[in-house]
Amino acid sequence: MERENQFIGESGAFLDAVEKASRAAGLNRPVLVIGERGTGKELIAERLHRLSTRWDGPLVTLNCAAMPETLIEAELFGHEAGAFTGATKSRVGRFEEADGGTLFLDELGTLSSAAQERLLRAVEYGEITRIGSSRPQRVDVRIVAATNADLPKMADEGTFRADLLDRLSFEVVTLPPLRYREGDVPVLAEYFGRRMAAELEWEQWPGFGHLASEALARHQWPGNVRELRNVIERAVYQWSDYSRPVDHIVFDPFESPWKPQTTASQDSEPVKSSQAPEQADAAPPTAAVEPAYSAVDDMKEAVEAFEKRILEAALAKSRYNQRQTAKALNLTYDQLRHSLKRHDLLG
Repeated sequence: MERENQFIGESGAFLDAVEKASRAAGLNRPVLVIGERGTGKELIAERLHRLSTRWDGPLVTLNCAAMPETLIEAELFGHEAGAFTGATKSRVGRFEEADGGTLFLDELGTLSSAAQERLLRAVEYGEITRIGSSRPQRVDVRIVAATNADLPKMADEGTFRADLLDRLSFEVVTLPPLRYREGDVPVLAEYFGRRMAAELEWEQWPGFGHLASEALARHQWPGNVRELRNVIERAVYQWSDYSRPVDHIVFDPFESPWKPQTTASQDSEPVKSSQAPEQADAAPPTAAVEPAYSAVDDMKEAVEAFEKRILEAALAKSRYNQRQTAKALNLTYDQLRHSLKRHDLLG
C-alpha cells in the first residue's frame, strides 16, 4: 500500500497520535484507528505495519464500505468453487493474502453482523473458514481497523458486536481533525504547494500571498488533510505567474455563476412587482426581513441580539473551542472572550 502523503505536522495533538501509533506498532495486537475522513487513517495503518516485526510481510487493505454485504464475507475469508452463484473456482480471501502480515480493514463500522461474527472468530482463535468449506485453517494476521463511526455507541445500540469491539480495541489511536491541529495548516500548505510547483516544473516556489494565507487560516477544513491537499494543488495549478506569491484560493470548485439551477428554480417564474420602480426601491418587502427583527424599534437591541446569535452559531460549529471560534470570526482571543462575557456566553 503506497501512499504519496507523508507525516507532515508539528501540532502537539498530531504528534501525540503518531507517537501512540509508534509505541503500539511493535506489539502483535489489534489496533483501532479513529478519525474523520481525510485525517490520515491509512497512513497510521501503514506506520503500524512498517514499524512492526511484520514489516517484510504483506500489508493487505480492504475497504469494507466498498463491498456489497453479500460479498464481504467471501472477500474476507475466501470461497470454494460452487459456494454460491458465480463462484466457478476457489478463491483465497484477504485473510489468507495477509498471512504473516497485516490486514487493514477500513470503514469497519459498515460490516454486516454475519461478517462481524466470522471476524470475531478469526481474531479470537486465528482461524478462518472459506465460504462453502467445513475445514478451518490457521492464519497469522495482525488486524488494524479504522472507522469514523462511533463504535461504542453502535455497540450499545446492538448494531456492532461488543465482544468484537473489545477484541479490536487493545489500542485506540484517535486522529485529531485538521481544524484542531494548531499551526499545521501553513506547514501542510507549504509542503503540498512546493510539491505541485515541482510537478508543474516551475522555476521557483513563490509561496502564498497574504489573502491566500488568511483564507487558509479561516477555513474549517471539513475534509481535513485530503481537502487541504486538493485545495492547494488546485490553487497552484490555476496560478499563472510563479514569480508572484499564490494569492487566490478556491475552496469549492463547483461554485460558478453558470451553475445549473435546480428543477424547482427553473420551473418557478420570477415574481413581478406591480409597484412603480421608485416605490419598490423605497419600500422593500417585509418578507425579506427576518421576523425576529421586523418589529424591533431599538436598533442597538437588534444588533446586540444578532451578534449573540452569530457567536452562538460560531461556538457550536467549532465545538465550543474558543480559539478556533476566534479564528473563524477573524477575532483575537481576547476580543472573543470580551464579546462572550458581554453576552453572558462564558458559562
